[in-house]
Amino acid sequence: MNTKYIDLIDQTYDFPQAEFCLAEDNLVFHGIPLMDLVETYGAPLKFTYLPKISENINRAKQWFDQAIQKQNYKGTYNYSYCTKSAHFKHVLVEALKNDIHIETSSAYDINIVENLKAEGRISDDSYVICNGFKREEYIANIGRLINGGHKKCIPIIDNYEELDMLSNAIDGDFSIGIRIASEEEPKFEFYTSRLGIGYKNIVPFYEDQVKYNDKVELKMLHFFINTGIKDNAYYWNELVKCLKVYTRLKKICPSLDSLNIGGGFPIKNSLAFDYDYPYMVDEIINQINITCASEGVPVPHIFTEFGSFTVGESGGTIYEVLHQKQQNDREKWNMINSSFITTLPDTWAINKRFIMLAVNRWFDEYERVLLGGLTCDSDDYYNSEQHVNAIYLPKFRKDKPLYIGFFNTGAYQESIGGFGGLQHCLIPAPKHILIDRDQDGKLQTSVFAPQQTSQQLLSILGYEH
Repeated sequence: MNTKYIDLIDQTYDFPQAEFCLAEDNLVFHGIPLMDLVETYGAPLKFTYLPKISENINRAKQWFDQAIQKQNYKGTYNYSYCTKSAHFKHVLVEALKNDIHIETSSAYDINIVENLKAEGRISDDSYVICNGFKREEYIANIGRLINGGHKKCIPIIDNYEELDMLSNAIDGDFSIGIRIASEEEPKFEFYTSRLGIGYKNIVPFYEDQVKYNDKVELKMLHFFINTGIKDNAYYWNELVKCLKVYTRLKKICPSLDSLNIGGGFPIKNSLAFDYDYPYMVDEIINQINITCASEGVPVPHIFTEFGSFTVGESGGTIYEVLHQKQQNDREKWNMINSSFITTLPDTWAINKRFIMLAVNRWFDEYERVLLGGLTCDSDDYYNSEQHVNAIYLPKFRKDKPLYIGFFNTGAYQESIGGFGGLQHCLIPAPKHILIDRDQDGKLQTSVFAPQQTSQQLLSILGYEH
């Protein structure tokens, strides 16, 4: 009988895959022997595999370059990274090795940009696209960046008052973009995005506030779909509506020359993941080409803002199964030595799916289980609803420690969980390891942050000064 964990994976998925294989009965991720990490640093631990960031950036650039050549597209392509996905310096430093641009969403992002400029990692030739609802500090920081000579900083107008605020903060001429308030997916509780300006109001806004303003030049139309770039009727319908606005605006605004198709690519969340990236890029380019040709306007330069796609697949989290609790005749709970709520908040907040695999003991028999965290909250679990299928893992044995890994967790989790801050039930944040390769391809690891200590948590709570 095929009762081993390796048998289950083999008969369910194509395995091994590009990033996953085995060394004896232990899992290897992008050539990283995960049990070596565990033996060196312990568990729980988080890790970031930096080369994957550059790999994904260059994959996307290649897809767009190929589509542009195939379609004889006359515009250029510009890859931007959404800093909100992971603001960490090691992420930005790796991403910026690849001739990309930056998209910001709040005031402190500009401080990060200025820090990276001071180190020579961002130049005045890099676009800084400033999204989000802008309060006074964000406006002031944008003004300081532009007044300091960064003319490729493009604030994206989100509401009718921002243009006057920016004009007061910026000394000379400056460029802007306008964000379209797209219609949300039908299943949403509301109809139109709270961000941006409605389709029908964009041209009147341009004519009333921008057209005769000698200080301002409209360069970009920003189109964002919250659910990301998907091959469905909703996405293509919203793209067509956006292109109609672009071509109408272009006819009365010669300076408009860029279209920002915000909304990211999906990342792999299962070993059965199937998404045709080259097809989607090719079809987007095709649709823009067709629409602009039919309206007799030049095609725009294309900007994308990929956050999760840039950094998500670089991250992983490893836990040890501490104990198994048989709660009734059907439910076995494997208790991990950390918390899903604090370390992978998207698993309970929005039922986010990540790839979950055993790290060791692949040649042992498997069993069906539920996974629970250490907090006293009933929502601190990861179950088959998030995982699509029932969760099967090698059988729990007290004498043979079992480690499990969650993969492609590199986007948003630290920000949402509150990195370095207070954790639910005072469960400490795990150790965070950075993994890179030297010029010869040899793995290099370093500790970015040790596991939180009781002293750090007590200090936050005001018990130690």
